[in-house]
Amino acid sequence: MYKLLIVEDDEVIARTIKKHMEGWGYAAACVENFKEVMQSFVVESPQLVLMDISLPFYNGYHWCDEIRKVSKVPVIFISSASDNMNIVMAVNMGGDDFIAKPFDLNVLQAKVQAMLRRAYDFVGEGSLLEHKGMIFDSSKGIVSFEGVQVELTKNEMGILKLLLEQKGKIATRDKLMERLWESDSFIDDNTLTVNVARLRKKLERAGIEDMIKTKKGIGYILD
Repeated sequence: MYKLLIVEDDEVIARTIKKHMEGWGYAAACVENFKEVMQSFVVESPQLVLMDISLPFYNGYHWCDEIRKVSKVPVIFISSASDNMNIVMAVNMGGDDFIAKPFDLNVLQAKVQAMLRRAYDFVGEGSLLEHKGMIFDSSKGIVSFEGVQVELTKNEMGILKLLLEQKGKIATRDKLMERLWESDSFIDDNTLTVNVARLRKKLERAGIEDMIKTKKGIGYILD
């Protein structure tokens, strides 16, 4: 059974989400002390976090950043602050998805189900993919090159896996967004560009430069 951690200071919304998700067979816990979100994260050990942005003491970006220091668990932001700047910020801080309030509980449940399937069924494949000396272990989210290893986030893993699967072909922006989020309801060019830029920087850290080429207005291709 997958467990969800709900980081939402509106008690009515938090309890409503908890009840709905439990009705679909998930375990769910709500954070009570918003000074100690990480303590709740460690104690509950969830497989997915639903994170509001506006919280007492520290905002959701802060807590997502803290989670990312210790875990790659999927984080879905839920917030009424749904302008492009907040969406890009959520992605930059390591968020995997963004749902704007008010939202339909069935849509939320579908997003959670899709995210869990991608995060845990996908990594269970345990496949290794290679390109010009770079080895990508999709079961661990690790890229290795000449003895150097870097860890990727779930989104970075999804982008690289699709590019490797389509070696020699252009991976369109639409196809990448479909792979990552299965819906373009909130995705725009900026958020995808941010994820690709982060992936490029990590590859450069491993000594892999200029491997991902941009096809302007279309998508990306591996060199």
